[in-house]
Amino acid sequence: MRIGLLTGGGDCPGLNAIIRAVVEKSISYGYEVVGVKQGWEGLLEPNIIEMNSDTVIGIIQEGGTILKTSRTNPLKEKNGVKTVLENLDNLGIDALIAIGGDDTLGVAYELYKKGCRVVGVPKTVDNDICGTDFTPGFDTAINTVMDSLEKLYTTARSHNRTIIVEVMGRHAGWIATIGGMAAGADYILIPEEPFSIKNICSHLKKRYSQGKEFSIIAVAEGAKPKEKEHLMILDKQKDAFGHVRLGGIADYLSKVIEKITGIECRHVVLGHVQRGGSPSAFDRVLGTRLGVYAVDMIKRKKFGRMAAIQRNKIVSVSLKEAIGKSNKVDDELYNIAKLFFEK
Repeated sequence: MRIGLLTGGGDCPGLNAIIRAVVEKSISYGYEVVGVKQGWEGLLEPNIIEMNSDTVIGIIQEGGTILKTSRTNPLKEKNGVKTVLENLDNLGIDALIAIGGDDTLGVAYELYKKGCRVVGVPKTVDNDICGTDFTPGFDTAINTVMDSLEKLYTTARSHNRTIIVEVMGRHAGWIATIGGMAAGADYILIPEEPFSIKNICSHLKKRYSQGKEFSIIAVAEGAKPKEKEHLMILDKQKDAFGHVRLGGIADYLSKVIEKITGIECRHVVLGHVQRGGSPSAFDRVLGTRLGVYAVDMIKRKKFGRMAAIQRNKIVSVSLKEAIGKSNKVDDELYNIAKLFFEK
């Protein structure tokens, strides 16, 4: 058995833990492993490296991915699917492990329908993939957000300011919700629930009247005010998967809130810092468990499926289920968060 391994889409902490686990588990079965460089791009114009224990020494604590990544979409390339399948055959790759979010796994599912023996491993800081309770990268990201919000509290308090902090979360507000709750944010805004600027301003005025003369607001990039028809877009140009670049909601809110309330506001965009750094213990162990299970799925010929964690058990779910819709923040959790700002 010769297994191909790739990472696609955005990078995140925990990817190297998955790679390491796939390589070591494969070796234990006597399988060969080849790493595909730059995601799907490396199967359109073949770019691979042979992998062994030496190539994964010491990588579990490293962020990013040693295989590199890209947002290349074979489905949008002329004869892209045909080319990928032909190159897999020419490279002698018997089965493929695709590590990625809904876009990468969506390509994997289409290849599976064309006969490719592929399994998926989820990863995304957004935690928005269905069928799994958590994704590698998410835990590290929320700890980064928590730490950042705590640091911003001190400057907000020193200047009697409101600071609006924009975090990742295109379709789902997991990072804003859990990162914000952990840091004690004074308001949390997420894509799942359009918000009222009027309500935010009323809440802030009430806080200031009570002597609480500073506030921190955590807002997901995909959050939308009821007063606006469209999401805030930083760049209208679409990537290979049809996504525009979101951004600007924190800047917008800081200007509007300051104008309405007279409270001095600043905005901070955490951006790619949420993707960076060494993975947390949870992400290292989760990535390891998922990587090992993905190789076992290949051994059992469970193709067209994704390794997942449910109730702390590693299981497999169909790729079709995983990419069918986004995993949204559940009402119960967000209602707990709202206890601290909707009174």
